[in-house]
Amino acid sequence: MAQIVGGFEDPSAEVLADAAAAFGLLASSARLHIMWALFQGESDVSHLADRVGVALPAVSQHLTKLKLAGLVGSHREGRRQVYCVGDPDIVTVVRLIVGQLALRAEESLAPMGRLQEVGA
Repeated sequence: MAQIVGGFEDPSAEVLADAAAAFGLLASSARLHIMWALFQGESDVSHLADRVGVALPAVSQHLTKLKLAGLVGSHREGRRQVYCVGDPDIVTVVRLIVGQLALRAEESLAPMGRLQEVGA
């Protein structure tokens, strides 16, 4: 339950702890890459391992943690376990943060790239 302090509404300690735990789970470039990949479509663990460039057992462990937190879901397709986004809102946050940081990186590289082109 939210509480009002000094006229401002703050989330409860439980909500803040849950949010910190979710951000903690996403404090891994491999997990962010997995979430990014799943945002673009369902996938099995071997495809994710290839795409993320991480060993299959490590991707499986990441998926287990993300699934326990409700960030990733899964279902069976024949003999394959297929993973999907469990919480689209979390992926929206990931997409916004990664996209914004990628844009900033491109902008900081752009002047140097232009200088190199001019000098060539």
